[in-house]
Amino acid sequence: MSHSPNNHNNPDIKANELMSRLNNGEQLFLLDVREPIEYHTYNIGGLNIPLGKLTEQIAQQNWNKTDEIIVICQAGLRSQTAQSILQKNGYHNIRNLTGGLLAVRKLEH
Repeated sequence: MSHSPNNHNNPDIKANELMSRLNNGEQLFLLDVREPIEYHTYNIGGLNIPLGKLTEQIAQQNWNKTDEIIVICQAGLRSQTAQSILQKNGYHNIRNLTGGLLAVRKLEH
């Protein structure tokens, strides 16, 4: 049995799966961990909390620890770190957008 340390039974989500769920009208909890300037330049919605502020912000949030939260960033690296931070804080259903918004933008072309 292979066990990846980044996957606590929370498979990452690919851009095509995410976008088809959004296009089907699903209300997803998106957490965008990029800097505000990046968020305002291009985003697919969601709550914008920069990665550097995430740890201090988590305590102030009243999120359900079992809800699916999809973390997104530009390329998938910061969101992977955010996924780990959230899991360490007791969140159980955190999914990282593989390839980040770069992968989403590729679908648009």
